[in-house]
Amino acid sequence: MEPMTIALGMIVILLALIFLRMPIALAMGGVGAAGYILLGGASSLIFYLDTAWVDKFMSYELAIVPLFILMGHIATRSGISAKLFGASNAWIGHFRGGLAMAAVAGCAMFGSISGSSLATASTMARVALPEMRKHGYSGALSAGSLAAGGTLGILIPPSVVLIIYALLTEQNIVKLFLAATIPATLAVIGFFIAIAVFVRLFPEQGPNHDPVPYRERLRAVLGIWHIVGIFVVVLGGIYGGFFTPAEGASVGVVLTLLVGVLTGGLTVRDLIGSLIDTAAASAMIFAIVFGADIFNVALALSRMPTDIAAWFAQSGLPPMTVMLAIVLFYLVMGCVMDSLSMILLTVPVFFPTVMALDFGLTPEHTALWFGIITLVVVEVGMITPPVGMNLFVISSMAKHIPLKTIFGGTIPFILSELLRIILLIAFPALSFWLVDIVAG
Repeated sequence: MEPMTIALGMIVILLALIFLRMPIALAMGGVGAAGYILLGGASSLIFYLDTAWVDKFMSYELAIVPLFILMGHIATRSGISAKLFGASNAWIGHFRGGLAMAAVAGCAMFGSISGSSLATASTMARVALPEMRKHGYSGALSAGSLAAGGTLGILIPPSVVLIIYALLTEQNIVKLFLAATIPATLAVIGFFIAIAVFVRLFPEQGPNHDPVPYRERLRAVLGIWHIVGIFVVVLGGIYGGFFTPAEGASVGVVLTLLVGVLTGGLTVRDLIGSLIDTAAASAMIFAIVFGADIFNVALALSRMPTDIAAWFAQSGLPPMTVMLAIVLFYLVMGCVMDSLSMILLTVPVFFPTVMALDFGLTPEHTALWFGIITLVVVEVGMITPPVGMNLFVISSMAKHIPLKTIFGGTIPFILSELLRIILLIAFPALSFWLVDIVAG
């Protein structure tokens, strides 16, 4: 059997197993192992597995993941989300649609110490949904803004998905974090504009209310100074070269733990729960990464990624046409796959293809640009029916809002995201200008 035929069969079988709800780690690992045996033999697979899992799990990039996950879980259980939402609400909550904007701002700030989309959406929903319901906000605007705001958790550094992308493509984590800063800012601005336009068209869905006195606004800001301090110390230290990303993650865990203990928001039970949740999440991610590694090595043996990249490079198709086709593929697949699985499955195939094309950029700029575009498009998949994970997180916490209403509430934010994707494709410098300024 031809290697390309085996590779195509692997992909088809894998997608079928995913649609049948088989655990993604098992599906990728099982199909990858079968493909490896067909392409290289059983003894070759056994020899590879003998050392591969040690090499993979001792990876520096992968070691950072549990630390940032632990940092996010401690922050979640320390009541930090309530303070972030309260500070945002104090300043902009009284405007029409202001509570939805405050939820987005809270998600952005919480995402800077979480790195997880699902954790950001669920944590902020717990504090923001009751306030929105109290002030008469519609279910569509409430759920839509929280689901969309939650996606900021995987875009605003530190991002677990960006770390995985760096691992797959051998890119610099610090530069990827910097590259995500401007697109993340555009996301927040875009969501604010989407909310403003929505409440302008439907003012009854996001009514205004009395403003908070300035004294209380200042008190709310002072109440989050330590949270801002964590963000500045961790990311500022990483960007400034004072410590590595792993060291920065360790510092972030310690600072978040201290804040939780000193403010009385973190109990011993909460800490134990954070450790258990971190172990479970890390085990799941590591299992998926290892399964994906077996699958991707089998694809590499078939030479499918290399052959596809060579074909596109020699096809004469405009590079932007290829990029748009990849983005369209991601948008469609995002409707039925979770973000981490999609990154692990597609990046090893698409990355060589993109790097083989001439966009008029340096190889490093191309890698950063493609990484940010991939992250943004995957982010859209988090709020795209029918399998947008954030939609179901919000649905589980807002049982009074029909799922159909939640789906409809994300439409303004999906349109905002599509506009941002167009901007990032049309102006690649948005993804690496800050990297050039800060990192030289």
